[in-house]
Amino acid sequence: MKIAAIIPAAGIGMRMESSTPKQFVKVAGRSVLVRTLQKFISCQLIHTIHVVLRKDEIESFKKEIEDLKIQKPIQFVEGGETRQESVYRGFKAVEPDTNVVVIHDGVRPFVEVEMIKAIVQTAAKKGSAITVLSCFDTVKEIHQDLVVKTLPREKIVMVQTPQAFKYEILKESFERAEIEGFQGTDESSLVERLGFPVTVLLGSERNIKITKPTDLPLAELYAQDIKFLRDNTKVFF
Repeated sequence: MKIAAIIPAAGIGMRMESSTPKQFVKVAGRSVLVRTLQKFISCQLIHTIHVVLRKDEIESFKKEIEDLKIQKPIQFVEGGETRQESVYRGFKAVEPDTNVVVIHDGVRPFVEVEMIKAIVQTAAKKGSAITVLSCFDTVKEIHQDLVVKTLPREKIVMVQTPQAFKYEILKESFERAEIEGFQGTDESSLVERLGFPVTVLLGSERNIKITKPTDLPLAELYAQDIKFLRDNTKVFF
């Protein structure tokens, strides 16, 4: 089975309120994107990785990862104006004989390798799979400044990445969305609208998406925790 990963990281990140795009912000000495990339490098199921960046950031990022000693093919793809266009460009770079394509936000550096494996294996069996978190807050639909109704939270989930799909399903979904001018908020929304079933896997609260300054202290905490465990392997294992 041939598995390709697409890591979109071509955003500007206005909410970070920094001159440095969020994917290049340093967390415990390493950029967010490098930390994300390392997870996919270390996942044995992944054969090829396609990192989607803005054109003027590709060369500098190549230099940033020179010391990683990467043993699997990595291709850099120029991003588009929207996330959907960026991921589609990454998808077009994937070899057609690929069985499963997994997509993961470049700014989710704390995804677990076991989760990557689980989402890929589920998609290989069932066609499509996404990771989600249960919603514990009360959720309301509003119109302007008025509540329309309260939604049943037991039927609502918060969607994360990674998301994985069989190559043929994702190909058809992207092509139809382009023809029909549909813009989705994630890849599974493109798949759902064509009637393909999407399987849900429980995600992780640690798999945070780093988008704003207040996310950084928690990211530093998680990164230091990982470093502590790595440096004290003989004690814990």
